[in-house]
Amino acid sequence: MTAKEEYRALCEDTSLHIPLFQQHWWMEAVCVGKRWDVLLARDKESVIQAALPYLIGSKLGLRYILQPQLTQYNGIWYRKHADEFPSERHRLQYEERMATAILEQLEQLHTVYYQQTFAPGIGNWMPFFHAGYKQTTRYTYRLEHLADTDAIWNGMSRNERQRRIEHLLPKTRLESMSAEQFAQFQSHCRTARGERNLLPSALVEGVCATALQRSQGLCHGLRDEAGTLMAALFVPYDRRCAYYLIPAVLPEYERVGAMDTLIWLTLQKLSSQCRSFDFEGSMIRGIEQYYQSFGAVQTPLLRISRCKPTNAFRL
Repeated sequence: MTAKEEYRALCEDTSLHIPLFQQHWWMEAVCVGKRWDVLLARDKESVIQAALPYLIGSKLGLRYILQPQLTQYNGIWYRKHADEFPSERHRLQYEERMATAILEQLEQLHTVYYQQTFAPGIGNWMPFFHAGYKQTTRYTYRLEHLADTDAIWNGMSRNERQRRIEHLLPKTRLESMSAEQFAQFQSHCRTARGERNLLPSALVEGVCATALQRSQGLCHGLRDEAGTLMAALFVPYDRRCAYYLIPAVLPEYERVGAMDTLIWLTLQKLSSQCRSFDFEGSMIRGIEQYYQSFGAVQTPLLRISRCKPTNAFRL
């Protein structure tokens, strides 16, 4: 079996939790037409203990690793979690061994540039530091207890946004959308704003279609009383967390609370399916304040990178 075939079997093991953006099926969906692979670290019994899926590309004969589009994180995954160790020292020793095995393989790829953002919960980047990598802290915003929608509503800022939801809610209806319909609307919204659409419609449609087929995503639209589609949202999820991945709203409906209302309805829909809701993060002040207004908790993500001289490696 190839490493990717082994990784696919690992991801299909329901006794394990491999977060959404590190899943085999997700990497297949977002890397269409590109090359991705995975590095695996094993224990003495040849059981896979760690993995690092990655997208690799090349330009002018130089290899690089970057995040795929629509992918908040990938990076390293460990089989064992903190509560499975007798002590903190044992956990750190385990992560050191597994990360070192991954790093040795990563070195053999001869990349001149590497950048990946690790999943929430990965807080130990010390092995990467010792290998010459750098770290920048990024932030996402999360609602950790999605089942308690009353608490989420009460935790929202009592501001104009919340009043707009209360005003708009009785005048709108939620509807499911196909992947094709959503991709077309998302592209239309970008055009209406006069913005360049950096997300190819084929990519958006393909990822949405795959998530819907697997029952791991919602594509919802919000219509007003006249039947006009005001906003739409694609939210993929696993059993632990849902992600505010691709929002789309027509400019004329931004200030009336169309997206706010759509988010609130989506949270209610997901409350029985996922533990948490991730707003996908941003370092832009206005956007982070918007996420905070829903009562979301700031959550750090580690962005790990390394740059080597361009004359270090050639294909």
